[in-house]
Amino acid sequence: MITGLLCIAACHGQAAAEKGDPALPQGSVRFETARGPWIVRVEIASDEASRARGLMYRRSVEPDRGMIFVFPTTEDLIFLDESRAVIGVVANAAPRTDAPRGVGKASRYVVEVAGGEAAAHAVGPGTRAAFIGIPE
Repeated sequence: MITGLLCIAACHGQAAAEKGDPALPQGSVRFETARGPWIVRVEIASDEASRARGLMYRRSVEPDRGMIFVFPTTEDLIFLDESRAVIGVVANAAPRTDAPRGVGKASRYVVEVAGGEAAAHAVGPGTRAAFIGIPE
């Protein structure tokens, strides 16, 4: 489920209805790739509870949808650095697991999308991302 840039995708409405979770704020992340721009509509996980839950309980992930995890400080768990440049991608990570994932570099943000989406859009190290409607 987690693909290349850990641009991590989802359909929040279904899971929220099933779990009784409140809707998360939404925004977009635009990646400037060799194949042109790719815009992913994301839910914003900016508090401890929403980051811990992430997309773990989602049954499906729609194309061009996802979640961004925003941390108050830089951590070694995510894949966009402070300047919003991609520093690493974990492709096709196993869903519904608590196993830690990382790229071995300090990062501040992660975007999670469906498996294969990052490769399909040529997202990799060095790809630049811009946030749209995502508060810092």
